[in-house]
Amino acid sequence: MKVYFNNSCKICKAEIDLYKKQKIDEIDWVDITDNELAEKETSKDSKQLLRRLHIKDGEKVIGGAEAFLILWKKMPKYKFLYNFFKLPIIFNIFSFVYEIVAFFLYLKNRKQLRKPN
Repeated sequence: MKVYFNNSCKICKAEIDLYKKQKIDEIDWVDITDNELAEKETSKDSKQLLRRLHIKDGEKVIGGAEAFLILWKKMPKYKFLYNFFKLPIIFNIFSFVYEIVAFFLYLKNRKQLRKPN
């Protein structure tokens, strides 16, 4: 499984660094900052990748709150988050809040997007 995240965002980096400490061998951490290979692997452009966390599990690319669920499910220390946030009503609230937070992080970090040629 690959996790595509924005290492240039201080908030994103801090959270991912916590997850990396779990040393889960089956997770490959991919910084999306100016990364054309990540765009090809996910079939997402740099704007879409910057907008949300994404994971690629097999051939399937999943973004946003659902990506966090899959990530937490793979991490024994954070599986409690998966078990809580997967509950239907909780997941709906989580998804809504995630989209708001992700939008503001996108606005804060969009200056790192490559300018079209």
